[in-house]
Amino acid sequence: MRAYGQPVNLKLVLVALAVALVALSLAYTNRMVRQLREREAYVVALQARAFEEQTRIAAESFNPYAADLSALAARLRTAPGLSDSLRTRYGEALAWAEAMPPPGEAGFIAEHIVRPNTFEIPSVLTDESGTPLFWRSVPIDSASTAADLTPAQRQRLDALVTEMDTRHAPVRVVLDLPDTAPIVQQIHYGDSALVQELRLFPYIQTAFGVLLALVAYGAFSYVRRSEQASLWAGMAKEAAHQLGTPISSLMGWNELLRAAPDDDALRDEATQEIEKDIARLQRVTNRFSSIGSKPKLEPQPLEPLVEQTVGYLRRRVPTSRRVVLTVDVPDDLAAAVNPDLFAWVIENLVKNALDALDGPGSIAVTGGRSDDGGVWLDVADTGKGIDRRDAANVFRPGFSTKTRGWGLGLSLAQRIAEQYHGGRLRLVQTRTTTPTGTTFRFELPRSDA
Repeated sequence: MRAYGQPVNLKLVLVALAVALVALSLAYTNRMVRQLREREAYVVALQARAFEEQTRIAAESFNPYAADLSALAARLRTAPGLSDSLRTRYGEALAWAEAMPPPGEAGFIAEHIVRPNTFEIPSVLTDESGTPLFWRSVPIDSASTAADLTPAQRQRLDALVTEMDTRHAPVRVVLDLPDTAPIVQQIHYGDSALVQELRLFPYIQTAFGVLLALVAYGAFSYVRRSEQASLWAGMAKEAAHQLGTPISSLMGWNELLRAAPDDDALRDEATQEIEKDIARLQRVTNRFSSIGSKPKLEPQPLEPLVEQTVGYLRRRVPTSRRVVLTVDVPDDLAAAVNPDLFAWVIENLVKNALDALDGPGSIAVTGGRSDDGGVWLDVADTGKGIDRRDAANVFRPGFSTKTRGWGLGLSLAQRIAEQYHGGRLRLVQTRTTTPTGTTFRFELPRSDA
């Protein structure tokens, strides 16, 4: 059974969610990759400046007496007449003098900026002609020198340099040395392993999202098929239940007519009730034919419809149950309704009220106008009430507290009230302690006609 109106296409919804997930993931990941690449570019530029600064400091820190001190140290090792302790002390003094001035900044730059590769950025240092001088974090032995490279390794290194230059512009390194022309070098670098892995993250996330959507869709489809199977079974039972009352009534009147064929009064009464049962069968047919299509709503007084429905049920409740059915609806109370479907709602509510009565009791159908101009109808019983844990589920398809119930009556009634009449059906109150009872309210919107 399908409710009136266009159903939501679950496949399109899942595809839209997957596309949105991919778009958001790509946007966020691209933003992170862009920030990481900017940081790595800054690190490589800092390394280039560190090379230049190290060369400058080394040139400025040149010791002009280094050669003389080395020669003096060599003579000290062979000088006669010196004790071992004195020879050691003089050697330490010459070593200290040879190391002056201390490297200071150059040593810090070399140890903390140039040599470490914290970000594991693949890079290759080449001279001005493109000959590789130094490389690291590339799939070639970093301990090798350019002279030690095999032709295959050199070709591989050149290919890596070309690939790096397509992603990032090389960084120039200008080394100023005393008494010679500046030496120009270039640092070629690529993306770190973190950036490369991060590029794959959206696709991995998308794969998981698609897998999750497929699992969710399969589970939802299974639940929906199960609900549809239960719904069709419930509809079949509801149809049998709807037809059962008039058929049982017809069979009873038929037996009475057979038992007393000459009783004119009985014949007249039976004829009238049989006509009601036939009208009832026609109404049941109209109800089921209205499901799934847009019903025609016409403004009309509600009291005759309520009285007709309740009166039909009143005559068919066994007198042994001692149930009092009353109707108190104003004669001028009107709303735009479909008579057959409207009567179905009232009938379902009254039947549920009858089932809630364990013994003698009363059921009252009352009506009135709401403050917004709409109308309401209450069906109140003095039955056993609904447990608080079950109150939230009374309109859920398949839920029933009855041993032989199929949980479809109130669900159908709510659908008729809300989707076909634009109204509302709700549980107003219920009590399981003395005094017991339950009240359902059927609200209909204002009719301007």
